[in-house]
Amino acid sequence: MTREEFFLGNGAIALGLVEAGCQVVTSYPGTPSSEILPEVTRLVKSEGLNTYVEWSTNEKVALDTAFAASVSGKRAACCMKQVGLNVAADSLMSAAYLGTIGGLVIISCDDPGPHSSQTEQDTRLMARLAKVPVLDPSNPKEAREMAKLALDISEEFRVPVILRPAIRVCHARQSLSWGPLKTNDQKAVFEKDPARWAATPRFRYILHGELNQKLGKIGQKFEGLSNFNFHDMASAKKYPLGIIAGGVPYAVVRDIFSEEDRKDIPVLKLGTPYPFPERMAQEFMSRCGKVLVIEETDAVIEYFLRDREKVLGRLSGHVPAEGELVPEVVYGLINNVLKELDLEPFPESGDREAVELVKRLELPIRRPTLCPGCPHRAAFFAIRKASPKAIFTSDIGCYTLGLNLGAVDTCLDMGAGITIASGFYQAFCQDGVRKPIVATIGDSTFFHSGTVGLLSAVYNDARFILVILDNHITAMTGMQPTPALGIRADGSKGKAIPLERLVAGCGVDFIEVVDPYDVKEMTALVKKAAGYVEDPDGGIAVIIASHPCIIAYRDEAILERRKVTITEDCVECDFCIDRFECPALYKDEELGRTTINRVLCTECGVCLDVCPKGAIVEA
Repeated sequence: MTREEFFLGNGAIALGLVEAGCQVVTSYPGTPSSEILPEVTRLVKSEGLNTYVEWSTNEKVALDTAFAASVSGKRAACCMKQVGLNVAADSLMSAAYLGTIGGLVIISCDDPGPHSSQTEQDTRLMARLAKVPVLDPSNPKEAREMAKLALDISEEFRVPVILRPAIRVCHARQSLSWGPLKTNDQKAVFEKDPARWAATPRFRYILHGELNQKLGKIGQKFEGLSNFNFHDMASAKKYPLGIIAGGVPYAVVRDIFSEEDRKDIPVLKLGTPYPFPERMAQEFMSRCGKVLVIEETDAVIEYFLRDREKVLGRLSGHVPAEGELVPEVVYGLINNVLKELDLEPFPESGDREAVELVKRLELPIRRPTLCPGCPHRAAFFAIRKASPKAIFTSDIGCYTLGLNLGAVDTCLDMGAGITIASGFYQAFCQDGVRKPIVATIGDSTFFHSGTVGLLSAVYNDARFILVILDNHITAMTGMQPTPALGIRADGSKGKAIPLERLVAGCGVDFIEVVDPYDVKEMTALVKKAAGYVEDPDGGIAVIIASHPCIIAYRDEAILERRKVTITEDCVECDFCIDRFECPALYKDEELGRTTINRVLCTECGVCLDVCPKGAIVEA
């Protein structure tokens, strides 16, 4: 029976994977990729499929697990965001040389903008660096089909393939028809071949040659993929301007041309940017006076086009070098090129007037902030109160928003809260200076990449306080379980790994657990930890600030509701707003003092310990 369903782009990818008989799917959550694995799990359960799903502890683990399944002859996939591919890069580079048996697709979701990432990096460049094919979908339907194609190409040529949807594909919705799904019964078989699977440098040289030959054949195949690579040129006609685009920018260009009813400018769509379909691109360029390349987020297609005199794009300054290519940006840059070439421009967009009107309103900018009742807010307040002169190193997650509370000075990447703290200690120690340092990291991030840094810091006798902000969930990316919960991706029971045991295994002797809602106790504990760090016989002190996430555990997070009010003793010092920054606290201009937004207030009662004048009291 055929069904019709509106799929999120990530759900469309999941559908494509299970339709293609993918037997193993692994992931580490990260926006915009987080929904792929849950959607695979939903389809597997609803259809009774024998597909293994796994939340791995990090992206390298996810790739290694999927690669092993592929080597055993099974179809496999691993999913991550673009910066997660950095974590898996070592495995990716080697997997390209070693090759695969069963199909292996690596889904790396890009974040032009960026909306929730450290960088705007372009996975297509990573594919070129690793020498693996990459597919660039422009909508959810195409992402579904490309997921299938990726597994087919991987299996045919025995090489990993990257599928690179950008955030506007991942989080778009499209109606898709789908029928019954069948289990792939391929059994695992591993044929020993040390010259390949455990190849030494000499054999790697040979494998590199084989990889180059594979890429040549795949490039020829891509030239003939008319459903993903095509143009709309009229036969034998010449054009003053043509546009080459791929991924989401292609969809934007088509929408703009459709709305403006422009048929005088041909568009070449390239859904397979590497290996580059050079013959098709050269043929298109030969019939155009100039070619404008519109792609996100870096210059990839543009680099492959040989006739530099004809090409307009990022390298020529015609396309912005950063930022998402949203419709108004694409509209403007195409219009600028049309005017530059003395071609008929688009009419002035009516949107511009609306944009200017909004600018004149001077609306206040609301910065991201921790949720009302978030235990991290209480932890950061206590940390800064106990150690105001410390250097505060932090990490990637909700707790990065400790910036707003003045308790985050650095944020590099996942795990760097610990490693940067260690580096600061050694740098100051070299000068004979003992600088107080407090590092913060989340529970999921600690499992992801904190342990190696902590091992190194303990081994090298670094001295700092590490606060693990344990809210019992991977909150920022969609409430996925952590290894401490012992809940697997499909909801089945796994073996729970307590944070205390893991920290102790890293060689730490000072380990204490505290509920950050008790601000006074946590403040005292941070001071105690500072004393241990300074003691000649001490070392690194680890505090686990443990309290459930207010969103994931609505009932358990606040067991005792404490309704508070603000009295007339408030002197408008703004300390509670500036230093505690709870969204439920705001300045009421009519009352002339701070008051409470009852809609936002969770009645956690933590703010009772915040006001230096005691003006916040129980109602």
